[in-house]
This record gives sequence, C-alpha cells and structure tokens, in this order.
Amino acid sequence: MKTYLGIEFGSTRIKAVAIGEDFAPRSSGDYTWESRLENGVWTYDLAQAWEGLKAALADIEERDSIAAMGVSAMMHGYLAFDKDWNLLVPFRTWQNTITGEAAAKLTEAFHFNIPQRWSVAHLYQAVLNGEAHLPRLAHITTLAGYIHYMLTGVNAVGVGEASGMFPIDARTGRYDERMLQKFEELTASQSWSIRDLLPGVLSAGQSAGYLTARGAALLDGLLPEGIPFVPAEGDAGTGMTATNAVAPRTGNVSAGTSIFSMVVLEKPLTKVYPELDIVTTPDGHDVAMVHCNNCTSDMNAWVKLLDETLRLFGCAVPTGELFTRLYRKSLEGAPDCGGVSICNYMAGEGVTHLDSGRPLVVRRPNADFSLANFLRAQLYSTMSTLKIGMDLLAHEGVAIDRLMGHGGLFKTPLVGQKYLAAACNAPVTCMATAGEGGPYGMALLAAYLEHSGETLGEFLSGTVFVHTEASTVAPEPADVAGFDRYLAAFRAGLAVEKLATEVL
Repeated sequence: MKTYLGIEFGSTRIKAVAIGEDFAPRSSGDYTWESRLENGVWTYDLAQAWEGLKAALADIEERDSIAAMGVSAMMHGYLAFDKDWNLLVPFRTWQNTITGEAAAKLTEAFHFNIPQRWSVAHLYQAVLNGEAHLPRLAHITTLAGYIHYMLTGVNAVGVGEASGMFPIDARTGRYDERMLQKFEELTASQSWSIRDLLPGVLSAGQSAGYLTARGAALLDGLLPEGIPFVPAEGDAGTGMTATNAVAPRTGNVSAGTSIFSMVVLEKPLTKVYPELDIVTTPDGHDVAMVHCNNCTSDMNAWVKLLDETLRLFGCAVPTGELFTRLYRKSLEGAPDCGGVSICNYMAGEGVTHLDSGRPLVVRRPNADFSLANFLRAQLYSTMSTLKIGMDLLAHEGVAIDRLMGHGGLFKTPLVGQKYLAAACNAPVTCMATAGEGGPYGMALLAAYLEHSGETLGEFLSGTVFVHTEASTVAPEPADVAGFDRYLAAFRAGLAVEKLATEVL
C-alpha cells in the first residue's frame, strides 16, 4: 500500500504524518522545540531542526512505502546563505518585529502591503542597516525551502510559500515583475540582484525533485534515496489544504502558537491594508491573510503554572487531560468573561502595530475573577487580534461561505469552535482531522502529485474529503454579544499594553 509523508516544522513541534491511499493518517511522530531570543532576535538552531526531523521520522512506521513526500514549515522569516549554502546570520523567524522601516518603505514603493515578517522586508532592512553579511549573500529562502534544498538539491518552493517571501502575480504564478524591478532600483548599490537570491516558484502538483543520496545521509538512512518530492509549502498553505479551503469564498483559521485566517478572494481588495497580507493558495489563487503572532503561548504558560501548582499537592495530571479540562471549564465562564481582560502578547503584533509584547491580566475591582472567567478570557484573547483584522474583510464585503478551524486550539471538541464562531459571528466547521493541521495538509499535497490532472480544489472536495466526518458550530447570540463586549475592553487595553512595552 502506498503512503504519503508530510513533514512540518512548526513553532513548537516538528511533526511527520504518514497517510494511506484512503488519505487517513497512518502514523506520526514529533519533536518539541522552541525559539530563543538571542541578541534581540527570535531564532531557532538549525542543527536542532535536523535532530528533530530525525526524531519525528523514527516513529513513522511506513518509511519503506512512501510514494511521495513534502516539507512544510512556519512561513516568512530570513535565512541567508553564501554561494556554498553556508548560513551567514542566525535564522530570523516570523516572530521578529525588527523590520518596521523596511516594511513601511517597501509598502509605499510597491503600493502593496509588505508585513514585517516577510523575507523581503528582512532583506531590505539588512540593506538599510548596512549589515556586514550582504556582500557574501547568494541565496535567501525560508525554513521549508532550506530543508527541501538540503534533501533534494532543488532550490525552489511552492507558490504559497513564495508569496510570503516576495509578492506573487496571480496571473503568472511567479514573482511580480513590476515589484522585482522596483526592488532592484532600491538595491542598485548591492553586488547581487533579488532575482538571483530568491528560490524558484512551483505550483501544487508539480514535481520538486527526489531525495538524494546526500539528503538520505542527512537523515541517517531513515528514508530511502529516490522518494519523489512535491514543492515545499508554508504552514498557511498546508492549513488551507488540510481544511479543504482552497477555493474562492472559503476560509480557514489555523490556531496554535500563532493564529491566522486565510480567506480565498474572488476579486482584489479595493485598497492596501497594513493589517492584511495578500498571499496565495498552493495552486496560486489570491488569499487575504490576517496573521497574528500571538495565540496560545500565554495560555500554555499559565497551564504550566497550574500544573506546577497541582504537583505541589502531589497531583500529576497528564498534560493533554489538563488542557482538556481547563478548556472545558472555560465554558462555565460568562459570555463577556465577567470583567476579566487579558492581552496575550508574548511578542510584537503587526495587526495592532506593536513591536514587542508584555502578557497582561487586567480586571476591574468588581470583576468576577473566577477560574472559568479567567480561562475564557485567556481563550478569547487568542482570537481578539484576529477579529480586528477580520472586521476589515467584512468592511470590504468579502464573502465567506465556509470557515474551517484547525490546529491545536481546536483539539478539545466544541470549545475553540464556539469561541471562534462568536468572534467572527459565523459558523465554524472542524473536521475529524482538525488537530492534525499542517503536516497532514502537506501529506495531502504529496498525494496530489498523482492527481494533478484535476485542480487542487477538485481533488480535495471530490476525492479526499467527500466522506470526512465534520462538525459545525453556529454562533450563539449571547456569545457574540459577550465577545463584542470583551473585544471593546481588549481594544481599550491596548493603550496599557503599549505603555507596558515602553516601561517594562
């Protein structure tokens, strides 16, 4: 029986998922890692990436029957290499908000929103800073692009991943020619051309090389040489694939360490919004992306604290059960969280224009500071910034027929769906595979290599998800009203958050 392998380098886990010809997960493996703040820059150790990949692959039971595979990772960021692929500066991840000057200047020059986390913003900021590594620069890529190149020798990424590096022209499926020319004018003093630095662009369903002998050696022989690869993608593209949300008027919300929505557009937006990215699906359709750097990290920290408290009394509760019980407890909270307000910003947040974060818990003296209200406020906070961006799409009249949820926030049934439905005032659907997230979507893109005679949307709707179990939660009026009251307090509290970043 054939299997298809998806690998994803997420913000907190490196995960591998193998699926069968029925597209159901067969086995999986993972490895936990985390970013580090070094010299003011959020980064990951690339040596740990390889260690984690091998650990995740070791638990895949079908390694000898893999018909195709692909690599995905957290999007954006800056990986800079010389001509021999030696890393020139530590990996700068999507979490960084250190490119404000470059992002603003490029947005003005391109008449197209360039967020701080995009690769081209990092590159141009390095130019503005006059960084010492620039004369030796020969390649820039993403984490997925780097792993893919090392395994296959092919320096190319999927169009969705590429769209988080440099703007894509949806008509051609390639980097936007007008903006390439403009960037060359802005960097004329450099010894390189942006056209030579960027990886190639491929679309879903295209061949992207094979596992080489060198690549197999990097994996200590865990996978046999010669496995076909599909284009490397970002976690946004794999999330859209995993939720069957690649057609116009569909959308999905991926929620884990970060939270972002992807809404496939029928037509271009009427203006440039600094809060909205325009990226693409893995097969090249324009997508409006609301990307928020902060989601569950603060909640995770509180759960760790509560676990430590339990252990003080001799109680050891499995982590998964602890999360489940706390999430369910939040359902007992008031629809507006009883006057408890939380800002979950561990890092800066582009949507609300903050360059750093300070997690805050604020309550009025007469607030009902119960465990349920605290937990509900914590989960509301994971979605509040997203809601601010989604309101812009609503103002544009963007239609969404179906909003899908996936990622760790939705692992506990009902809870995440209920709160997201209240935030967006729209039904939210989760499939049985909602907790699988990106690596599952990457495995589906690997399987699509053998179905590329049909569109990606046709493959997902007509073949993969035709019989998939799903549940839909509609918004409840009391929850919608309660979330709106909570969001008003959250918005007002951003002034406190901004002051906290300045004085603490």
